[in-house]
Amino acid sequence: MSASSSAGASRGVLYTLGAFICWGLFPLYWKPLHAVPALQILCHRIVWSALFVAVVLTFLRQWGDLRAALRQPRQLAIFGLSSTVLSLNWLIYIWAVNAGHVVEGSLGYFINPLVNVLLGRVFLGERLSRPQSLAVALAALGVIWLTVSAGSLPWIALSLAATFGVYGLLRKKAPLASLPGLALETFLMSPLALAALLWFGWQGQGAFGQMGLGRDLLLMGAGVVTAVPLLMFAAGARRLKLATVGLIQYVGPSIQLALGVMLYDEPFGSDRALGFALIWTALLLYSAVGLRALWRERRMAGA
Repeated sequence: MSASSSAGASRGVLYTLGAFICWGLFPLYWKPLHAVPALQILCHRIVWSALFVAVVLTFLRQWGDLRAALRQPRQLAIFGLSSTVLSLNWLIYIWAVNAGHVVEGSLGYFINPLVNVLLGRVFLGERLSRPQSLAVALAALGVIWLTVSAGSLPWIALSLAATFGVYGLLRKKAPLASLPGLALETFLMSPLALAALLWFGWQGQGAFGQMGLGRDLLLMGAGVVTAVPLLMFAAGARRLKLATVGLIQYVGPSIQLALGVMLYDEPFGSDRALGFALIWTALLLYSAVGLRALWRERRMAGA
């Protein structure tokens, strides 16, 4: 490996790790906004994200890709669906954090890679290796155990994993660079989000301007904390193998889990630990497959 490619890979690891650390720390950002309804937080997140990415697009002169996408009706339709699914994912996660379900929220992002494998098999015809099939089965056992032990389906985790998995599947159908893609998604949803905020304000239910400067700044900053990790992830993923990104992605939900248990005192008894252990075993198996493929690729390149 050349010095330049090694340096690029090192920067890629830093960018990608930074993105997942930011995502892992999201509960610390949303918790101070617990008095604001989750739907209003979502609307602010969309509106301020749209404004922030518009500024970044202008600075980086990347409006061309966005204009090209606007001239393709099929791509617009797919991005309309993806923005809806992404907004639903954001809404569920914000609500979960502020309702005291940080641990279950983290479970959703632990399960997500295996949901992606399953969706690829069902919708893209991708074949599963035996280890991948076993990993999916172990994760399913973990979810079944959590359902039986708790007496209810972990719907928050499953909803987060499913919506983010479907979002990734839709983005595969209409590929667009990270920044123009985020811009298109937020621009498509921002008229609805802005109309909703104006409605809340007209009804006297709007939180903005009513709960102090600190919360107003947090609502405005939601656009920045949404876009920056995505830009870091895009910069990192371009420099790394998919298997490497697959390993780093567990940093985010691991931080969320630690925050939920250690900072917010959410329950994590032996029953829950067993369910998580089955899912972690599935993830280890899934990751081992990626590492093996990466090792083989490097070995062939060296030869």
